Amino acid sequence: MIEIANAPCSWGALEFDLEGEPPDFVQVLNEIAETGYAGTELGDWGFMPTDPEKLSQEIHRRNLKLLGAFVPVFLKDPAAHQAGIELSVRTARLMAAVEGALPFIVLADENGRVPERTKNVGRVTPEMGLKDAEWEVFAEGATKVAEAVKKEAGLRTAFHHHCAGYVETPDEIAKLMSITDPRLLGLVFDCGHYRFGGGDALEGLRKYGNRVWHFHFKDYHPGVGKQVAENGWDYFQAVRKGVFCELGNGEIDFPSLMRELKKLGYDGWGVVEQDVLPGMGKPKESAKRNREYIRSLGY
Repeated sequence: MIEIANAPCSWGALEFDLEGEPPDFVQVLNEIAETGYAGTELGDWGFMPTDPEKLSQEIHRRNLKLLGAFVPVFLKDPAAHQAGIELSVRTARLMAAVEGALPFIVLADENGRVPERTKNVGRVTPEMGLKDAEWEVFAEGATKVAEAVKKEAGLRTAFHHHCAGYVETPDEIAKLMSITDPRLLGLVFDCGHYRFGGGDALEGLRKYGNRVWHFHFKDYHPGVGKQVAENGWDYFQAVRKGVFCELGNGEIDFPSLMRELKKLGYDGWGVVEQDVLPGMGKPKESAKRNREYIRSLGY
């Protein structure tokens, strides 16, 4: 049975340095619990308590489970690898110390760092991508992170493909998966990012099958996506305009995705990630409606 969680990014707590302040972790955890979710992701380092005992208390008093933690690393640059390993291991050790947690590292590119990729979200061309030698460096960095996390904290690592980073399109995802060890590095399948990056979510889920270690519920609004292309909006403008809409309001075929997960025997978590910017919308109300939509699917 797939259990359903939410994540701090649905409240505007993102890894980017943006204007505005998201709610604090107390409000976010309270509202995740109040809207019917069974778990939460950690969010960016420092959003929630970094003391294991304090973090455990905050998670357990709301009867939640702690899942993955998003760790961005600029994997293209070998000089950034060591710092990325240290952050990943520190985060993994924190989560591993929380009793009852089911954690792993959600590794990602340092999305939003490269202006060309951020500006051309949803419409990147191969010329904007990594060259062969850069792919080798990128994959080496991801592998080193996964090895260190497993050795030092006993946790798994799964890679999160993400718009405005170097692993956005179906071809880029396929490239990274082809040059990394499937026993060491899994995939966080985010259906909204997969669609925004130019792919068909159901096709992608079928392609990667059991390599999908974690699933993100995210919808994609095709009307906003069209406006992004027509107006040349960047990633942050796209998010502000609602490209990742509430579940059921976009074009992602969630019923078919859930049937495919069942066919695969997937027994992990489904995490709602309706990315919003700080101060945008009414996250608690959206979280409630998103949970009701997933219940309508039988979960």
